[in-house]
Amino acid sequence: MTPDELAAAGLRLDVDGAVATVTLDRPAVRNAQTPAMWRALAAIGASLGEDVRVVVVHGAGPGFSAGLDRSMLSPGGGPDGAETVADLLAMSDEQMSATIDDYQRGFTWLRDPRFVSIAAVHGHAVGAGFQLALSCDLRVVADDASFCMKESALGLVPDLTGTKPLVEAVGYARALEICATARTVSADEAVRIGLALTAVPLEELQSTVDHLVSALTAPPAGAVRETKALLQNAAASSLDEQRRLEREAQGRRFREVAGPSS
Repeated sequence: MTPDELAAAGLRLDVDGAVATVTLDRPAVRNAQTPAMWRALAAIGASLGEDVRVVVVHGAGPGFSAGLDRSMLSPGGGPDGAETVADLLAMSDEQMSATIDDYQRGFTWLRDPRFVSIAAVHGHAVGAGFQLALSCDLRVVADDASFCMKESALGLVPDLTGTKPLVEAVGYARALEICATARTVSADEAVRIGLALTAVPLEELQSTVDHLVSALTAPPAGAVRETKALLQNAAASSLDEQRRLEREAQGRRFREVAGPSS
């Protein structure tokens, strides 16, 4: 997508060498999300080259993302011709599922083993904003950050791929409590329960992320990619299966480090 097309969807993309920065750029509406934004996020994921090793996601203005743009829940709530979530109601079950699958692709690409993804969160991360942060491998937060899975209060469920990483981060019981009550999780609690790596003063957020990016890009790219893939599979794999995956990954690493044989 062109910069103008991304801007129309409320996004900016900046690629500087091995680091891609994705900015939610609708500060006037607290970076509220729309179907157009989700489709544009998926397009960004598909467009990134192999040289990108780290993706940083953050929000412009006073917060990360207030979640779904509520105007998208009303028929005709968007600009003329704009896709809205309300459009789902006119679809068959199969069409609705396929469309939500398209929306989810705006989140799932952040789990690609080709790179490590970081959510730099300040202010509110609500609903879809919370799920976008959860889609990233790592979360670094400002001390003013707060998370809320608001869907249950609207009679809905989290459907933008946030349930699995939330359970993986905090466990089933805590994830259920957070989602079912739609309560707010503070930055300090997010660190305490494993939802975030660290909470820092807002003015230190960017430098903290920069230091993390430097650390992640220091080792050889192949080693980080193979390690991420191994860790992603670890919980679902048996010990024997994980041992096999480790052996195969290490074999590839030995051969790459050694270089072509003479």
